Amino acid sequence: MAQRAGRREQNTKGFFITGTDTGVGKTIISAALIKAAHMLGLKACGMKPIETGCSKQKFKVQSSKFKVQDTDLTPHDGMFLKKIACVNASLDLITPIRFENPLAPLTASEIEGRVVDLRTIKNAYQKLSLEYDAMIVEGIGGLLVPIRKNYFVLDLASDLGLPVVVVARPGLGTINHTMLTVNYALKAGLTVAGIIINYTRPPEKTLAEVTNPGIIRQISSVPLLGVFPFLDDFESATIEKAAADSLNIETIRKLLSRPR
Repeated sequence: MAQRAGRREQNTKGFFITGTDTGVGKTIISAALIKAAHMLGLKACGMKPIETGCSKQKFKVQSSKFKVQDTDLTPHDGMFLKKIACVNASLDLITPIRFENPLAPLTASEIEGRVVDLRTIKNAYQKLSLEYDAMIVEGIGGLLVPIRKNYFVLDLASDLGLPVVVVARPGLGTINHTMLTVNYALKAGLTVAGIIINYTRPPEKTLAEVTNPGIIRQISSVPLLGVFPFLDDFESATIEKAAADSLNIETIRKLLSRPR
């Protein structure tokens, strides 16, 4: 694990979104928290500092003598957060590090021959945080996903200095996964703002799904900020309504106004 930075980034409001695993819906919850910040009158920006699994887009560059073909990588999660936040910020700031292979950043960087430039991420974050009241930063995978050798998602969250929101699955096994993530983050010195249980598929209405929120409330030292429903579409209005209906907006208000 990388040594903690001696100086954290500037005192920006917002959250760093992590998950108990990959595929738990961090992007949708990031979008919901952007909408929650908007409800609270804050000018919020989403950021996905590192995105893997980006699609390669080809485009032609005209020359007076010949045509050449070049490629670029499209960060779909980054584009989605930019759209949801309704910001004019450059996509190069929202998602400064992109890889084609859908793998952990360290693995993708070794395959594609590019080391993750942490300075680029931090510079992009600083520029955005000067323009917006709140930053909602989506991590990649879980806290121990490697970004570089001896530098993990946990270290990025620490360096940016934002409180962490843990996104968890609703079903059987989520109590263990959630508590492992929360307790590890706390022991590593991170501030954990809370937990959001997210339905990435229609509810099965199992006994585990019904009882897990109550048990997590009982045993967790951090608040359960809401149980987010499965959505049939990801339109801005749909996400906003779901955020208003399912997230504890008053607790989020207090977290965003708390001195750090």
